[in-house]
Amino acid sequence: MKLYNTLSGRKEEFTTSDGNVRMYVCGITPYAPSHIGHAMMSVVFDVVRRYLEFKGYAVVHIQNFTDVDDKIIQAANDIGISTDELSETNIRQYLEEMDALNVLRAHTYPRATTEIPAIVNMIESLENQGYAYNVNGDVYFRVGRNADYGKLSRRTQEDLLAGARVEVDELKEDPRDFALWKSQKPDEPAWSSPWGAGRPGWHIECSAMSMRYLNEGVDIHGGGQDLIFPHHENEIAQSESYSQQKPFARFWLHNGLLSINEDKMSKSIGNVITVGEALERFSPLALRLFFLSSHYRNPLVFSDQNIQAQERAIERIRNAATNRRQHTNGEVLDASEFERTFIGAMDDDLNTPRALAAVFDLSREINRASEQGKDVTSSQDTLRELVGILGIDLESQSSDSDGDIAPFVDLLVNIRTELRGARQFALADRIRDELGELGVSIEDSSQGTEWRIRGN
Repeated sequence: MKLYNTLSGRKEEFTTSDGNVRMYVCGITPYAPSHIGHAMMSVVFDVVRRYLEFKGYAVVHIQNFTDVDDKIIQAANDIGISTDELSETNIRQYLEEMDALNVLRAHTYPRATTEIPAIVNMIESLENQGYAYNVNGDVYFRVGRNADYGKLSRRTQEDLLAGARVEVDELKEDPRDFALWKSQKPDEPAWSSPWGAGRPGWHIECSAMSMRYLNEGVDIHGGGQDLIFPHHENEIAQSESYSQQKPFARFWLHNGLLSINEDKMSKSIGNVITVGEALERFSPLALRLFFLSSHYRNPLVFSDQNIQAQERAIERIRNAATNRRQHTNGEVLDASEFERTFIGAMDDDLNTPRALAAVFDLSREINRASEQGKDVTSSQDTLRELVGILGIDLESQSSDSDGDIAPFVDLLVNIRTELRGARQFALADRIRDELGELGVSIEDSSQGTEWRIRGN
């Protein structure tokens, strides 16, 4: 299995010495309801975890919540509630929405506000080692003491000086330096520290949390490509300075970014789509399939047409997985070739588009083989297993699914067959016609009778 490591800029063989994978993924800042870009990131790393577990690894998955920062403070003040209340509301909503998308819960969700002691201890150590300095209660990291700063983002010194989100402060020794601790300002929450009341900077929390909960080291550190600089670059600098240059994370994985009809999502132009809004318009399975239809490192364009195409694709897969032909000619469809193709694609840096191509090929072959009278039962099991690796549960989240009504339709179809055998064709046709009005198609052949929900 090979994964593209942002740090090295190439695909590398992924192994661990003990069969365990320690994975840290940067989570949301809950100042507002989560948007579909957050959902895409969560689905991507959910598949990373699921596939690693399929390969036999034991994964420990940590994802943080940045529950205090400038945006949260501003948003809470604007609507007149506490930062805790605002964060809690949006975190709860995020978790419920990820449940709907069948995203496995992380093993631990640490929050910045509950990790203050670990954060303070780390900053103190950096200050004692000369990597940090205090200016009137604000503590900054000395970027100049980190010789390989910029190695993740591959930025020049000129780029770094003009880089995005570099905090401008005339009190800093170097414009590249970034805040580890911010002194309290009016109407801001604060915690006590050796430098006075204040709160942590954005970057330090992830270093402190990952070291606390994954103290044996991070095998995979993940997030969106927008976090490469400055967030992840700063994490590396402060973490490796703290540990005296011990590598912070072995693999850095970053997913591509999502745009809306070719435009970057932005509140300023009003094109941010929340996860809740997307779930009202589309099925969770179609959204999940959409996020996986492009390679995780590539950008993705969100549009109604793209999602609707995935709605139809889900139904094609479900139809193949639930085909009910009862009479076979004794031949059995072998799905091993499709399974090998799927695994080969996933082993190649989690190439979900190629893996899904194998799924659709298998779905078509199941339908073709079934029409030929072959036994497709084991192939259907394989199909369900493969899509299950991608977190697509065909038995759930399907308002159009025939699962709940299947026993009743089967009963009516069997009665219709008996009526036809007794030459009571009028009653048999009435059952067929009334099922048809309810959206159930009846198909008779020499092998027997099949039924399906129209559209499946």
